[in-house]
Amino acid sequence: MEPLSFQEYISSLDPTTLPRILRICSGVYFQGSVYEVSGNECCLSTGDLLKVMAVALQKVICEDTATGQTTELPLTFKGEQGCPVPAQTQWVPSCQVRPLQPTGVQPYCPTGLFQPAPTPGPCPTLRRPFLESSRQEGLMLHQVLGQWNGRPQPLLCPTISPHALLLHPIYEVHAVMHLRRDVVKIPSTLEVDVEDVTEEAQHVHFARPLLLSEVLGMEEALPVQAEILEGPASPAIFKSAWMLRLQRGQWLQLHSCSHTWRVLASAPGSGRHFLLSSAYQGRFRRRPRQFSGLQELAASLRPGQWLHVVVTQDCEGQGDNVPPLGVGDRLEARGLQGNGPGTRLLCYRHDEEEEGEELLLPLDLGGGFVEEVCDSKKYWLEELLERQPLPCEVRVVAPDPGLDRDALGTLPALRLEARLDQPFLVGSFCEEPDEGFEIPPRWLDFSVLLSDGPVHLPAPCTHHSRVEELTEAFYYQLLAQLPSGMAPPPPRPPKPAQAGTGPAGSHPSASRPPVPNTPPASVRLAPPLPPLPTLPRPSTPSQYGRRRPHRDAGCALSSLPGMDSADNDYETVDDNMQKTISKMQTIFPF
Repeated sequence: MEPLSFQEYISSLDPTTLPRILRICSGVYFQGSVYEVSGNECCLSTGDLLKVMAVALQKVICEDTATGQTTELPLTFKGEQGCPVPAQTQWVPSCQVRPLQPTGVQPYCPTGLFQPAPTPGPCPTLRRPFLESSRQEGLMLHQVLGQWNGRPQPLLCPTISPHALLLHPIYEVHAVMHLRRDVVKIPSTLEVDVEDVTEEAQHVHFARPLLLSEVLGMEEALPVQAEILEGPASPAIFKSAWMLRLQRGQWLQLHSCSHTWRVLASAPGSGRHFLLSSAYQGRFRRRPRQFSGLQELAASLRPGQWLHVVVTQDCEGQGDNVPPLGVGDRLEARGLQGNGPGTRLLCYRHDEEEEGEELLLPLDLGGGFVEEVCDSKKYWLEELLERQPLPCEVRVVAPDPGLDRDALGTLPALRLEARLDQPFLVGSFCEEPDEGFEIPPRWLDFSVLLSDGPVHLPAPCTHHSRVEELTEAFYYQLLAQLPSGMAPPPPRPPKPAQAGTGPAGSHPSASRPPVPNTPPASVRLAPPLPPLPTLPRPSTPSQYGRRRPHRDAGCALSSLPGMDSADNDYETVDDNMQKTISKMQTIFPF
């Protein structure tokens, strides 16, 4: 077959013969040898093969042969162009010099229909293939295109113009190319020459790249070998050595899909974040949770369970209905009562010396609380999540024996934040088939090319994927994707400054005047003051129960000879402080 222009070939193509394989005889070369067609990048180089799958008519360009003007016709054209329709008269053939542009007399043609224009010459005749049915009745636009033979033929349509017209249909070609993921869409007006090689290219296989997320839904095709065509475009998500090897040209062995769930965890104070697999074989022990306010405490309650806490920060009362809470008070949070702004937390305060009392505390009450934990049992990860709501703090007391080095075993505390159900792909490198890893395609997606034929591969060891350390950037990206109920609560804002306090919470009287500048050397300094005399030690036992406040330096000088001691104010040790110390020694023995 001789090479044809792409437009000429597509216009004469019979849709019933699809698909057809074409070879590009003269390619299109732009910047980087990439041609962008309808938003899709398409490289059409000389020698490339193209498998045409479908052809869709996009529009029809109508050209006036007399004026050269072009008009775009819609596919539903029926003559509604807003042009005046000339009077219908009987067509009388004539032998004028320019029969395509008759003057005065127009051939009869129904509005919106096309008829073939007469052939120039001594005696005008009609052109085929329009002889049979179009001479008297005319053809609709789709009928004209249905009888298209690949070459434009002059037509008459008085709705558009009194002159002869040429129709140029423009098609959108849907084709498959080698190593292209999506179907390529190419306009038929692309200036390339093609050659039909369908008969001699029957054995050609057009390889289609796949994303890992697409392979995830093809469990019947696993196991399989795959070549990485383009490495991950996103930054690394794991601090693992195998992440750095996911580069272009690397061969992988994809074994199976892993449906084990994960737990997002953080090490408080260290800035390290982990992803724990449900296959983790370490043992955990619960740690007491800390709450920075009553609202955070109420959010941790589970229906039907009470929470025992100890007050670690004093709380001021609110009138007669809300008594103050002191450090060491033991509370038993039982549940919420009421709705809306008037919601209260029902608590029971235990007292070793007196009977306990029930309290209804507002949720905006500040303070600090720590959970009383009397549980020394060692839990597996799945067992721990069944008994303890997330988030919770634990400590690894028995590292995973399957890991050479368990990073969680050296951490003093671990905060379990959320459970994640994400599918993973079990893979390994072809040169190390026994060392496996698990890839999350929804977080780490890249294109691969699957090999042909089934592959029988043994399952690799994936122990190292039981604990994956996350990068800090991916950790916060993962937090943003979690539902609001699963993400850890944000840090509590600072308390507003109380009345009579400065911006830092200190009393204005505590502010000191600025220190004066150092005097110059010419100024003679006064001699230093003599040391103060030794104060007499108290001789009566009753004076041991009193102490002098440290914040008033003037009280220390009042005992010197000549100083007035009438302004001395003594402070008695509060009995509540003694009770608090006794409670703390009972709960936390030193």
